Amino acid sequence: MGTVYLNGEYLGADEAKISPMDRGFLFGDGIYEVIPSYQGKMLGFGAHIERMNNGLNELEIKLDYSADTWRKICNDLCEKNQGDNLGIYLHVSRGADTKRAHGYPTNITPTVFAFAFEIPAEPKSDIDSATTYTVSLEQDRRWQRCHIKSTALLGNVIHYQHGAAAGNKETILFNRLEEITEASSSNVFIVKEGVISTPPLDNQILPGITRWLIINILHSYSDFNVLERIISKEELLDADEVWITSATKEVGPVVKVNGKLVGDGKPGAVWQQVQSLFTKHKFDY
Repeated sequence: MGTVYLNGEYLGADEAKISPMDRGFLFGDGIYEVIPSYQGKMLGFGAHIERMNNGLNELEIKLDYSADTWRKICNDLCEKNQGDNLGIYLHVSRGADTKRAHGYPTNITPTVFAFAFEIPAEPKSDIDSATTYTVSLEQDRRWQRCHIKSTALLGNVIHYQHGAAAGNKETILFNRLEEITEASSSNVFIVKEGVISTPPLDNQILPGITRWLIINILHSYSDFNVLERIISKEELLDADEVWITSATKEVGPVVKVNGKLVGDGKPGAVWQQVQSLFTKHKFDY
């Protein structure tokens, strides 16, 4: 990590200091976003900033940064941390108080932090060279406001770590009704007999920007039947294809769930079509 942004200043990462009384440190009281940038072109910038503002409003954190302000910060970080493919992490906490107390304090200034980091090149729609994913499957034990992109990610981290300990790259979650919610850091899609389905948005699911882009792109093509509906655990295990989607994974093909092959254990033909369309149209929004 080279140059970072902290409260209006650009400085070296080792120079950036945040108070131990910051509520982001003490409570995870904040919001974050990660925006991919390929060759200096940001993916889904407006949607990411809108989601960040929605989260700040839900937490009643008042910050007067405009979209243009955020864009300048992102562009500056890309320029100062040169690289073809960068992720830009944006982080706003409520700020530092003089005491540790659960109630929201008044008259404190939010802490704004951002940095850029290298990400892999854009995924390609080639079945033989695709990055594939094996995943675990667990009951969702996180809090009930997952639609907020909060910095308090311990529940997600624990789920991810359980999957990693089993040799997997992600963990897909289901609720107490055995309905799929999302993965620890991704949204989930399945394909069955050509129909593409993903769980509907509610408090159990983060409204992923990549998820939103995929649905918008596919709705432009009459060849695809895309549904937002409840998906059972059994349906996931019986699916022809399973995908996990995120800003850096894009459309990630899952080849194994809890040790069980998905389809023939290779990325599917629908995935190939969708990843190809995503690559072609993802900057249109």
